[in-house]
Amino acid sequence: MNPLSVASEDYLERIWELLTEKGYARVSDMADKLSIKPASVTKMVQKLEQLGYIKREPYRGFTLTALGQRVGKKISRRHVILKEFLTLLGVPTKVMQKDIEGLEHHLSAESVKGLERMISLWPKKRRIV
Repeated sequence: MNPLSVASEDYLERIWELLTEKGYARVSDMADKLSIKPASVTKMVQKLEQLGYIKREPYRGFTLTALGQRVGKKISRRHVILKEFLTLLGVPTKVMQKDIEGLEHHLSAESVKGLERMISLWPKKRRIV
């Protein structure tokens, strides 16, 4: 399967968050979360459905397929690890959010695992996760 675009990964991450928080995801929820027009969300949802990441359910919005769940969870986990790492470094929240969005799509699995190991060495009282 071809690598996903940054935008596709962002959508899957947001859908994963919505499903975790609310139990459902709809076009309007995604448009609000991403601050974009519903028509743009509809196009991406259709694309992700064709690629096998999303399943649309009439009158209920959409859910992630098993593949979509794996990818969404992985991206969300990378986000948490990066947030933890940058927090431990004392990076201000405003800067941190921008940096996380830039980094999370470009780090290898090996680098993420390395960061996770490094975080585990910090005293627990300083960690947020």
